[in-house]
Amino acid sequence: MPRPRSGPTRKPPYDPDAAIAALSAADPKLARLIERAGPFILRLPSQQSPFEALAESIIYQQLHGKAAATIHARMLASFEPICGLGNHPSPQHLLDCPNEQLRSAGLSKNKMLALRDLAAKTLDHTVPTLAAIKKMSDENIIEHLTQVRGIGRWTVEMLLIFRLGRPDVLPVDDYGVRKGFALTFLGLKPTQKVTPDLLATREQMERRGKKWAPWRSVASWYMWRACDLAAGKIVPPQ
Repeated sequence: MPRPRSGPTRKPPYDPDAAIAALSAADPKLARLIERAGPFILRLPSQQSPFEALAESIIYQQLHGKAAATIHARMLASFEPICGLGNHPSPQHLLDCPNEQLRSAGLSKNKMLALRDLAAKTLDHTVPTLAAIKKMSDENIIEHLTQVRGIGRWTVEMLLIFRLGRPDVLPVDDYGVRKGFALTFLGLKPTQKVTPDLLATREQMERRGKKWAPWRSVASWYMWRACDLAAGKIVPPQ
């Protein structure tokens, strides 16, 4: 699950109360988890283009959140003389800048290549604009964006849930969602050492997920909350 980012936020473009009511009616076990985990509090970043969101995702891949945030901030700061304070570089800025500028921010060679490919594919419209992407289906978005170097299905699913606010995404390859599913539905104990055979399979999740449509993003969010409950990060109401 992506870490929350700073900056202005907005509510998802759907009614969480309607989603929770429908999910609770469709799945009593999920209803009990929702009751224990508390209200749905997902917020989306305001005014973030697909290019900006994916650039951030590439930088955050396989890094601790604090380290990734530092690198991201350094990269943005390096463009201030061109873009101005607080403005994100354009795709053309990213293509034109020297490798040393990106290296100095702390980016690896693979991430530099991925960012440049993202910039090029934004300019050639493989990566759609925000206005265009709002009109596309989830699968069409995944098909377009996974053409970018370093962007896989999971990264696009996180974009769909946490940036675009799509309501019906079930990321069956996400570790946290698989673990939360096992804790909620498969009898995994919070104190158990988790091994791959104890996690939910794609088939188990897709089968139960049919009950959750068209609100599978909200159900997935509660799978992450199940992990937080197991780790003691949420204290359930008495």
